Amino acid sequence: MRELLEYIVRVLVDHPNDVRITEVDGERTQIFELRCHPDDVGKVIGKNGKTVGAIRVLLSTAAAKQGRRAMLEIVE
Repeated sequence: MRELLEYIVRVLVDHPNDVRITEVDGERTQIFELRCHPDDVGKVIGKNGKTVGAIRVLLSTAAAKQGRRAMLEIVE
């Protein structure tokens, strides 16, 4: 799932080398903390949060196939 998230975000941003994803594993839940260049935060969030919402849906769907839950947090 981390690779999926990293691929999606790197395609969206202008500074793909600044994308950092930290993964926190729980028993049934994974939390992904996304850090990126300050200029790219708006691109990842999107207008009214639609882009990050779509990324969260894809991440949740991939996690559900594995019987887990996944959450995405954007850290500024």
